[in-house]
Amino acid sequence: MTLQAQSSSFHNQMLGSRIKHPPSTNFNDDFETPTAKRLKRHDSTDSSLSRKEASGAEDEEERETTPIDTLRRFSGEIADSEAETDDDDDFLPASSRKTDLESALPPVKTDKEAIAEYEATRAAEAEDLDLQGRLGQRKWVTGKSSIYVDAFNLALETVLEDESHLFDKAEMTVFEQWRALSYEGQYLYVRLFLRKTAKWHRIQRLGYYGDIADLPAAVKDLLETRKLPVVTMSCQVNPGETEPPKDTMLEDYVTFADSSEDHINTLEEASSLLNLDELKAIAKEAKVQGKNKRELLIALHKASQRQGGLGWTTLKRSDTDESVNTEVKAFTDEEGQAEKGDLHGANVNRDSHFVQKIFSNTGLCIRLSAPALKLFERVHLVFYRSTEWTEKSLTTIILARISRRNFPDYLVSRSTNIFTSRSDLLEFEASIRTQFRIDFILEFNGTVRREGLQAVKDTFEEVYPRWKVILQEEQRKEDRVYESGEGAYLRRFSPAWVYTRIVHKGTYVLGRFKEHEREHQLLTELLDQHLFHAARRGAWYQRKALLEEHYMWAIKPDEGRSEEAQKKYWKKVALQTCEDGLQDKECHVIYHYDLQKRVMKLEKALKVVKREQHDFGHVRLAKPVERNVEGIRIERERTPSRNGNRRDSDPAGSRRGGKTIWVDEREGGGECSVEAMCLSWYRDQGWKGYHSEGGIVRTLFGYLFYDVLFTYIPNVFQTPYQTCPLDLHTDAFYPSRASEINRRLNEISNGDALKLLYEVYYRENEKQTCIVGVDWSFEIDDLQEIVKCFKGEALATVCKVMAQEYQQRGGGIPDLFLWHPENSEVMFSEVKSENDRLSDTQRLWIHVLTGAGIKVELCNAVAREVRSQR
Repeated sequence: MTLQAQSSSFHNQMLGSRIKHPPSTNFNDDFETPTAKRLKRHDSTDSSLSRKEASGAEDEEERETTPIDTLRRFSGEIADSEAETDDDDDFLPASSRKTDLESALPPVKTDKEAIAEYEATRAAEAEDLDLQGRLGQRKWVTGKSSIYVDAFNLALETVLEDESHLFDKAEMTVFEQWRALSYEGQYLYVRLFLRKTAKWHRIQRLGYYGDIADLPAAVKDLLETRKLPVVTMSCQVNPGETEPPKDTMLEDYVTFADSSEDHINTLEEASSLLNLDELKAIAKEAKVQGKNKRELLIALHKASQRQGGLGWTTLKRSDTDESVNTEVKAFTDEEGQAEKGDLHGANVNRDSHFVQKIFSNTGLCIRLSAPALKLFERVHLVFYRSTEWTEKSLTTIILARISRRNFPDYLVSRSTNIFTSRSDLLEFEASIRTQFRIDFILEFNGTVRREGLQAVKDTFEEVYPRWKVILQEEQRKEDRVYESGEGAYLRRFSPAWVYTRIVHKGTYVLGRFKEHEREHQLLTELLDQHLFHAARRGAWYQRKALLEEHYMWAIKPDEGRSEEAQKKYWKKVALQTCEDGLQDKECHVIYHYDLQKRVMKLEKALKVVKREQHDFGHVRLAKPVERNVEGIRIERERTPSRNGNRRDSDPAGSRRGGKTIWVDEREGGGECSVEAMCLSWYRDQGWKGYHSEGGIVRTLFGYLFYDVLFTYIPNVFQTPYQTCPLDLHTDAFYPSRASEINRRLNEISNGDALKLLYEVYYRENEKQTCIVGVDWSFEIDDLQEIVKCFKGEALATVCKVMAQEYQQRGGGIPDLFLWHPENSEVMFSEVKSENDRLSDTQRLWIHVLTGAGIKVELCNAVAREVRSQR
């Protein structure tokens, strides 16, 4: 853990057995703040705040996912699916990820009911309006327009208006052909675009889309082959990959969708269309057995190879009862079936029979064609400035526009020069694919073997020369084109941003190969540049100092020094590295404690005289005070599981991490959460408080940094409906506003926080302006008491952590925020029941708060009585 004094830093455990670094180090780039929990007041209970469950589970095939993930369907292809945020939420489901744009927009209802309700209220009066008219006048026509199609086309038209130079003649022709599609064809495409685009979709199961009156015609529109102009351009070769992914390049012809009859030729491919029950039925007919889908497929394949053709040449899909009533006959040419080669002919084997049986079960299936899909994903990358988006991304911008809310005043500046050329865009895409391939080896593929590490090293060696070149170009651009910090957000869309992360991963691999001298050189180069991944500078300082302390003395020439003198020399170098890290304004606060700890260790080893040693006593961390609060816990009998088994031996109260229910003895004896029970106890001791889980901290930050948040920085305000700049959740936020942030921190330290609070409250409260993190339901009297109780330096430290890493540090803040007006004291309390434990982010915040001189308690809820209920 980053700030644990009792053990050596996990940042340094890069050698020997592979140990996953904690999220706080950002070394593995696999961390994202959990979604903030709902704000709870001191008079609330779990029952009143519990989130309602969705009524009814949606069919698995109808669940919609991020389309960028689906490029993995192509054999040997790496999907360009990595978000370019610093936390790199590689391990999170798509539903929990947010684009920068989504994070900046206000929370709006985006579920299907909200969209349907809105479209129903904007009926047929806008029949002749175009896209802009429908958006401007907030009118949709069911059956002729849809929020999904309009949002998709809004992205396309916005990109083509200012950034059409990023697309060649063939791609522009595809866009023209897209505009010529029927509305129903566009609607079907967009709905499939928002689903698992790698998946084959059965036509007979797409009928639930109410906006499509003629499904066969819509499918036929997508399957139509369209000619493209010849583009004589050489294939661009990018470092890290020899050629672009297969099946994604536009050729002479293009379709918007592929047909299963034209693209499925083997039993393995066809079997992907079936669910397990359907596959079992075919296996039963073939008299083969298997425990799962994989075993059944192997058995079917073996059976087909053992037996020759049995002459099923006359079997047609129209002969089966299952296909007679499907809409597939609208698209198939029965007379042409015998000309399809592998699956129909005189020498048909068992594979052909099984494939035909599968087709008779499924009917015609379609999937989105890879070249067109890749092109539209590129459009979305340019529009959303992100490689990930969801259905929510597609509709939120329109729903935010039509919501009757007030937004802060700021200057909107949509950048049109993020990618100066088509070549830059293609290289950025390629760099993301290369990054994904490296992450797949290091993070997604189990234990990393030597050949995997070697593959990463080879890729790093290919990328490294190009990284050095682009680094110099970006530095010249920063010096000549941008003012200080102005280009920080745009740099995230440079291939150098991704290449820097690849070099960062390369240092890990060099450490595993014990090439410490090269690793030290790379860490030095990473620290010498100040343009990319500033949030990782602390980890680089730590690793560099470790190498200098333990390894460099034996690697570098001794220049005539004895062994002891050589070790002492490099310990002095390590000490200087730690001091440089502590003095580096871009080295985040969370790394300071480890660097301070190493400084004290090195000074002791070097026998520095006491008066010259660093004294970090003013920031020495104290362990949180542990407190036991007794109460009555309610234990309910477990409900039966799905298979009908009742697990009485595993009562609810014994499940680790599960929510517990308690009796609120001080508030009428009702049921409440463990946090509410402990909060009542604190109130009895004279404390005021909220169960806010960071809500107070985020609200105070929004108040105190309002004008800093909405200071004009080019490119970070690209719509009028944002609650924060696009770069707030990235590490570009702090360096691009360093002077404003540091000035504000000084003002807070000097006691001006109350004045800043009142200025924003009186100006924005009546309008209830949408400001990131600000909860207007907090009483201003409570907030002013809290600010008075906060020591200026402590509040400034908390705000600095939020400014440096708003996304990563938005979670993990202790559950209860407490203040004592009479004693002018604030306190945080992390509540834990008997089956709960501290997470890494919670430990980090406890250390940060105690290091800032803020009292923190670890409140253990102890059941003095357990009441069982049915």
